[in-house]
Amino acid sequence: VDLDTARQELEEFIPHVRNISDSSIRKMAGRDLVRFKRFKKQGIAIKFGRFSQKENDQIWRNVEEFLSITGIDSAEKLLFTSRYPEDKETINRLKAEHLFCEKLSEGIPRPWRLIYYRAGGVFDPNNYKGRYTKEEKEKLKKYHALHGNDWKKISELMSRSNLSVAMKYSEIKINYGPWSKEETQKLKHAVEEVIRKRMEMEDANSLSSSEKKRDLLIEREKLYQKLPWTEIEAKVGTRYWRQCKQKWTTILTNKMTKGQQLYRGTKGLQAKINLIKRLYEMEVEDGGGVNWEELSNTIGDVPRAYVQAKFYKLKVSCVPFWQKKTFSEIIDYLFEEKLPELEEKL
Repeated sequence: VDLDTARQELEEFIPHVRNISDSSIRKMAGRDLVRFKRFKKQGIAIKFGRFSQKENDQIWRNVEEFLSITGIDSAEKLLFTSRYPEDKETINRLKAEHLFCEKLSEGIPRPWRLIYYRAGGVFDPNNYKGRYTKEEKEKLKKYHALHGNDWKKISELMSRSNLSVAMKYSEIKINYGPWSKEETQKLKHAVEEVIRKRMEMEDANSLSSSEKKRDLLIEREKLYQKLPWTEIEAKVGTRYWRQCKQKWTTILTNKMTKGQQLYRGTKGLQAKINLIKRLYEMEVEDGGGVNWEELSNTIGDVPRAYVQAKFYKLKVSCVPFWQKKTFSEIIDYLFEEKLPELEEKL
C-alpha cells in the first residue's frame, strides 16, 4: 500500500500515528498492518505500555522456537547479530528464510518494534550487570560527548545494552530542581515547533499558498491535547516528558487565568466542592468515561490536565487505601465523606 493509505489504515490501531515518521510507517505497513487486522478479526485490541508476564512468556517461547528451527545457538546471536561479525551473514540469511519478524511477534498484539525491544531487554546479558559505578557514569558522559546518541556504539564501548546506556544517560542529564529561564524557553519553543508542524501537515491541502505564509491561528485545545511529549522531552534535553507536561500545563493555566490563584483559599474550597459534585453526577464507572474538558469549567478556564492533577491530589490526600478502590468507589467516598467536611469548612 502507498504511504498515505498505510498511515490511514494504521490510525485505526495507533491513534498517534500522525506523529510517526514516514520511514517508520513503511516498516509498520510491512511488519504490523496484516497482524493488526488479524487481531481485530479475533476481537483483540492492540496494546501498549508495560508487558504482562503472559506476553513475556510468549516472547520466550517464540525466541526458543526460532532458535530450534534455525540452529542458531543463542538468543544473543539472534537479537544482537552485530556483536558476532563472523556469523552475521549466516544469521541474517536464516532470519530472512524463516521469517524472523513474523515468528518473533506471533501471538503478541503489539507493534513489532516494541516486541523486538522487549525481547532485547529480556535476553541481553549486558542488561544484568547491576548498578552503574561512578567511573561508569563518567565514562558514559564522556562517550556521549564524543558519539552523541549513537547508543549502539556507546553500548559496545561500555559492555552494557543499548537500552541501559540510553536510560542511564537520560537519568544523569535530568534536572529535578526549579525550571531555569533557559529551560522554560526551550519548552515553549519545542511545543510551538511540534504544534506548527502538526497543523501545517493537517492544513497542507486546504490552505492556499498566501495563507500558508501567515501565522497559523491555533485552537486552544491544540495547545494541550495529545502533544508528543517524548519528542518535546528530547528537544528540551534536561527534563523528563512528565516534567515537561506539568510545566506546560502550569504555563497555560497562568495564561488562561491571567495569573489568578484559582485553587487557593475559599476559591479552592469551592473548586473542590464543585469538582466532587460534578464527578458524582456523571455516574461513570472509570476515569476513561470522564469528560475532563467539560469538567475544566468547574474550576475555571483551565486545561483539562490541570483538573486531572487536582483530582489526583484530592483522592490521594482524602481517600484511604484509594489504590484498592474502584473509580466509582473513590467518587462515592469523596461525595459522602469529604464533601460535607469541605462545605462546612467553606
